[in-house]
Amino acid sequence: MQLNRTALYALHQEYQAKMVTFAGYQMPLYYQHGIIHEHKHTRTKAGLFDISHMGQVFISGTSAAEQISRLTPTDLSRLQPGQQKYTVLTNPEGGIIDDLVVTNTGTELVLVVNAANKAKVVQYLYDQVSYVELREDQALLALQGPLSETILKDLAPEVADLRFMEAAKINILGITCDISRSDYTGEDGFEISLANDQAEVLARRLVQSDNVEFIGLGARDTLRLEAGLCLHGNELDTKITPVEAGLSWIITPEHSLYPGADIIQQTHRLRQRIGLRVIGKIPVRKGAVLCNSDGAVVGKVTSGSFAPTLGTPIAMAYIENAYINHGMHLYSIVRNKRVELVVTKLPFVAHRYCRRST
Repeated sequence: MQLNRTALYALHQEYQAKMVTFAGYQMPLYYQHGIIHEHKHTRTKAGLFDISHMGQVFISGTSAAEQISRLTPTDLSRLQPGQQKYTVLTNPEGGIIDDLVVTNTGTELVLVVNAANKAKVVQYLYDQVSYVELREDQALLALQGPLSETILKDLAPEVADLRFMEAAKINILGITCDISRSDYTGEDGFEISLANDQAEVLARRLVQSDNVEFIGLGARDTLRLEAGLCLHGNELDTKITPVEAGLSWIITPEHSLYPGADIIQQTHRLRQRIGLRVIGKIPVRKGAVLCNSDGAVVGKVTSGSFAPTLGTPIAMAYIENAYINHGMHLYSIVRNKRVELVVTKLPFVAHRYCRRST
């Protein structure tokens, strides 16, 4: 099977990235200084991520918002031009086909979908919605971190007017870019969609700054875990409802014309997504079984890693509702060793989004 490459593949090689296979693409896992360095750099300065492997799906037509709303728990007919929403596509059982971000550009809706689900989601949309186009001639970059606005506004002062989950078409270095103030790290930041043949020009210009470094998939995952953000295939899948996943806030209460609405709206959580902090230094990984002090199996880990910001391993898991209690201690067996964990609130690291004051 031939692997896909993003428009920045040659640049990743130039910067000595460790390349791995991910969702059918050759992608950078980390660069010269490693995952922990990249993680901390993003938390303190700004990191540049190549996320061009994700799907950019364009939905046009006068009824685009109504058609997409019939597939999600979120009423997207209320989405104004220049606004974004995070939502999910649901199946008839109330499970999550994929999670995605929807942007109203004023002329069409743009859906950014997960790379691993791209082909499946696009086919699903072709069957459900008119005027669907997957644009593979577009790259997608993410500039994330507390200095991201300072760096980007030197090239395009208009980005300072955007707040979290707002988007606009902005010219940078003579390049037409669709820029949103959105993230997958918990930090302030921007996602930039632009033509493939212009991506390297902009990326090179951004990493000229002493405060910007390329960041790979490894740190992207540890950053999103610290931020308590879901990953499809881990915290989200076709058997987990948005309610169980802690995503009730995306559900428009009076909206009920979407797959699995009856199940989702009547869900009494038998399990829920929680955060766990490991007592000790042994990480607890995806799939690890969790037990309470009586030895009863109460849940399973969905994501787990060392948290560079906190200096300790952390995890997310689904736990049976009857056993939920913040501060409760659980344990798991890792390489024949008993590892103790304590239930803690999410996110592990506070979000630092740039919101509009009210």
